[in-house]
Amino acid sequence: MTHQVHIIGGGMAGSEAAWQLARRGIAVRLSEMRGGGDTTAAHHTQGLAELVCSNSFRSDDHVNNAVGLLHHEMRMNGSLIMAAAARASVPAGSALAVDRDAFSAAVEAELASLPTLQVVRERIDAIPDQGHVIIATGPLTAPSLATAIGAATGAESLAFFDAIAPIVHHDSIDMDVCWRASRWDKGEADYINCPMDRDQYAAFHQGLMEGEKTEFREWEANTPYFEGCMPIEVMAARGFDTLRFGPMKPVGLDNPRTGRWPHAVVQLRQDNKLGTLWNIVGFQTKLKHAEQVRLFRTIPGLERAEFARLGGLHRNTFIQSPRVLDRQLRLTRDPRVRFAGQITGCEGYVESAAIGLLAGLMTATELTGKSWTSPPRTTALGALLSHVTGDAVAETFQPMNINFGLFPTLDEVKKKQRKEAYTTRAKTDLAEWIGSVGA
Repeated sequence: MTHQVHIIGGGMAGSEAAWQLARRGIAVRLSEMRGGGDTTAAHHTQGLAELVCSNSFRSDDHVNNAVGLLHHEMRMNGSLIMAAAARASVPAGSALAVDRDAFSAAVEAELASLPTLQVVRERIDAIPDQGHVIIATGPLTAPSLATAIGAATGAESLAFFDAIAPIVHHDSIDMDVCWRASRWDKGEADYINCPMDRDQYAAFHQGLMEGEKTEFREWEANTPYFEGCMPIEVMAARGFDTLRFGPMKPVGLDNPRTGRWPHAVVQLRQDNKLGTLWNIVGFQTKLKHAEQVRLFRTIPGLERAEFARLGGLHRNTFIQSPRVLDRQLRLTRDPRVRFAGQITGCEGYVESAAIGLLAGLMTATELTGKSWTSPPRTTALGALLSHVTGDAVAETFQPMNINFGLFPTLDEVKKKQRKEAYTTRAKTDLAEWIGSVGA
């Protein structure tokens, strides 16, 4: 099939971009190297839009949370990723979490239904020299293509480490020690909580400090971590109580066996629809596998834990988007080529898909000869797009999740009412934008 747009990468961004284009009747070739004899250090399947880290899309609260607002805005724009997430959702309190396999299967099924879309399992080693191209290879871009991207951008790619949390089989958790509850009783008791007293916490902290870690290769040695996905042992090294104010925070969790908050708590979140797999929240790690098993089995309630997946570590790659892309995600040196997803320097599943959605809409608009108008910066889509395409300082550019700090300020609104004011303004402005551009 002759294609009008070549999308490289079948992750969150590539899948979303392909959906936005092909459902408008535009011929698309979607190239994904997994399934064609290649894979990455973090992927475990050949499925499109595979979730390699957490199974959570984070908060679904579109009134008080920037991520939840982004969910809402993507739904309003017919997002494939949001529709698939709804079909594959699992209980997670006020968050949106999914069954990984069901989610990927839903994405593949929808894409397979589009007659103008061709999915090809192949590795692309160079940027195609003709036609419209969207590069959505994500943080695990193949070395050969990464080299080609570096040559095309005229600048060295930046990189950071992203760590993967372990997953535990539910039937190996001791529920006589643990209990189910959401913090402050919000949600439907969607988390399993493992309590620690002070001595247990101290021993665990010491184990993190002394545990054998993965050794870095020479080319990885100076790669910084992304703050939003910090390995637990790196957080622990910042201070004895750092974890108790982070992923092991006990506030709002009354232990039904004592009637009090524990000194620290380890939380697990459901990872699949059946409820048979649970991931340890915030426990991304670079400890060696044997060390993980030994140390994590010292957590009360996890003494006999069986792990479906242990934590891991991989290097992520992204470009200096504010320096090399224009406001339409196009490479300034070659406007045929757009970038989308985490390779642009956004961070997170939802953010990656959102940039893919925008890249698809932009390309569709261009192919139909229309003029593109970006979503207002007062919206989550507009704020994220503006950040990666020029509002961030290029010299210090680092991956960023969506947050209200990217929005134009509302200082005149009282602080307690500001979050809702941001989302109310965004929804109004988004509706006007959709009406004006017919997105």
